[in-house]
Amino acid sequence: MTDESTPNTEKPVESITPDELKKRIDSGEDVFLLDARAESEFEEWHIDGENVEIVNYPYFELLDGIPEELHTELPNDQKITALCAKGGSSEMVAENLEDEGYDVNHLDRGMKGWARLYEYAELDVDVDATIAQYQRPSSGCLAYLVVSDGEAALIDPLRAFTSEYVQDLRTLGADLTYALDTHIHADHISGIRMLVEQTDATAVLPKLAADRGVEYDLPYSTVENGDTLTVGDVEIEVIHTPGHTTGMTAYKVGNMLFTGDGLFTESVARPDLEDPEAAKNAAQTLYETLQERILALPDDTIIAPAHFSDSATPNDDGTYTATLGELKASMAALSMEKDAFVEFIVSDMPPRPANYEEIIATNLGQQSPDDEKAFELELGPNNCAASGEALTN
Repeated sequence: MTDESTPNTEKPVESITPDELKKRIDSGEDVFLLDARAESEFEEWHIDGENVEIVNYPYFELLDGIPEELHTELPNDQKITALCAKGGSSEMVAENLEDEGYDVNHLDRGMKGWARLYEYAELDVDVDATIAQYQRPSSGCLAYLVVSDGEAALIDPLRAFTSEYVQDLRTLGADLTYALDTHIHADHISGIRMLVEQTDATAVLPKLAADRGVEYDLPYSTVENGDTLTVGDVEIEVIHTPGHTTGMTAYKVGNMLFTGDGLFTESVARPDLEDPEAAKNAAQTLYETLQERILALPDDTIIAPAHFSDSATPNDDGTYTATLGELKASMAALSMEKDAFVEFIVSDMPPRPANYEEIIATNLGQQSPDDEKAFELELGPNNCAASGEALTN
């Protein structure tokens, strides 16, 4: 046999799926990651966690092997997971590490695979309906499914996960009645139109959100403060909560308030994504909304936001909700005087979400990216809160 005809019996380097990696992190296991993306990509977003140790070393600096300075940062007694954007480069890096004697695997499909993770958890709430929270770990996006007597509503769904919603509706034996957005999102592509195309649901937008220039190629309904929608045996109350945007709207089911980006479990909304020049005025509006329309509700109201950040603390079951009373007690910003609140909110806002102008244009119906382009636009953290750090103590 010649060398060319000799079969390659070399065993490929071990891989780990995004779901398997997430389970390791959630279990509390110590996880060591070698992120081989460019520094700018790493700084924009990366996998995080209390039990996660991560080193960023760009792939192009590893083409000739593992530099000595990197050896000093790598553990000899722990599994190393190499990762990159799509999974190809990290496989090569993992092979080089394995050749050097390290215990290593690589993340299948890389960070794009990580961005495909989507988790479903039913909430234990005192409402005559099944209410589930969807979590996208890569970006912190949250969506909600409300099911009652064979009918359902989806609040703030993501286009990328339309098939998951449809499958869950089949499993629960429910027909989708409404697909609702709380506002024109700036961090992800809304799924309400695609859900309407695949079900008999009605797309619903707050009227003031639609007034920003929505150009949908299908019918949709609008709602205003004080309106109600019926799903099975429950009513969805519409509460206009401007501040983050002019059209920002919360939906209330029983004692659950789906706040969109108006109030999170660790922070409040940033006021600059609709009109950066009017951020101070929007912050004043946000203050009035919080004081008059949200904080006036009973303390046992459960706040269910549209996002969570790395600084948010999950509940024991891994979900992200909090009672209004808990937030009043732990978030000092909610008890500030108006001028102090406005100055605090506009003084140190984090970077805006990646591609937010294109995402807004897409959600208005002014652009029509295909599925792959839409998915790429929304990669990265949501950054819709006023602070990158938790405002709770």
